[in-house]
Amino acid sequence: MKIAICDDEKVLCAQLQELIRRQKAAGRIDAIDCYESGGALLKAGIFYEIVFLDIRMEGMDGIETAKRLREWKEKTVLIFVTGVKEAVFEAFDVAAFHYLLKPVREEKFTEVFEKAIREADRQSLADKGSARLLIRQRNRSVNLDQAQILYIESRQRKAVIHTLYETLETYATMKGLEKELGGQFYRCHRGYLVNLSRITGYTGDTITLCNGEDIYLAREKYHEFVMVYMRYLRDGGTICV
Repeated sequence: MKIAICDDEKVLCAQLQELIRRQKAAGRIDAIDCYESGGALLKAGIFYEIVFLDIRMEGMDGIETAKRLREWKEKTVLIFVTGVKEAVFEAFDVAAFHYLLKPVREEKFTEVFEKAIREADRQSLADKGSARLLIRQRNRSVNLDQAQILYIESRQRKAVIHTLYETLETYATMKGLEKELGGQFYRCHRGYLVNLSRITGYTGDTITLCNGEDIYLAREKYHEFVMVYMRYLRDGGTICV
């Protein structure tokens, strides 16, 4: 995931960069690029999943920059940064996702940033037409994007589904889920199914996921797992960075 900060205040750019690096999702970010003007951002020609835009800038302001970004790439999650509260009403015309008032408070930034990450993920999954898993619970059914699943754990006749955002429980067998989910998931242990696209590393007995969690890898499955994972990557499977 790539993030851009467009603001003519260098101090604010540095502050936002530091705040982003402190977030839980920091390990998923490939780049945090700063631009001092809207023109420089547009000239770069890079698609950023999330863009922080100052509204009041010299030359091309944030609203005009956002309009041109929308013409080029509608899926960008735009977050305006402004020192004038009344200026946020201008953001509606360009479908801004949210706004932050200067000075930016870390608590508010974290709240907005987490929502922005979820929105960027949602749009990415919509573009890919992600497969879904129907989870039936006592009071509701959840039609879950499979790409959101980190891993599934067997616990006392229940399947505990750990996702990017929440943990869900349902009555289901690991064998049945393994069959339903298909080749993007691997039974790395009797009690665990792991999403191959959410792996960031592994050792002889553990698999590390993009949220920093470690799950068990049965030692007797290590060589098979490596072969399956390498084949998954060779066939164009996505990796979590």
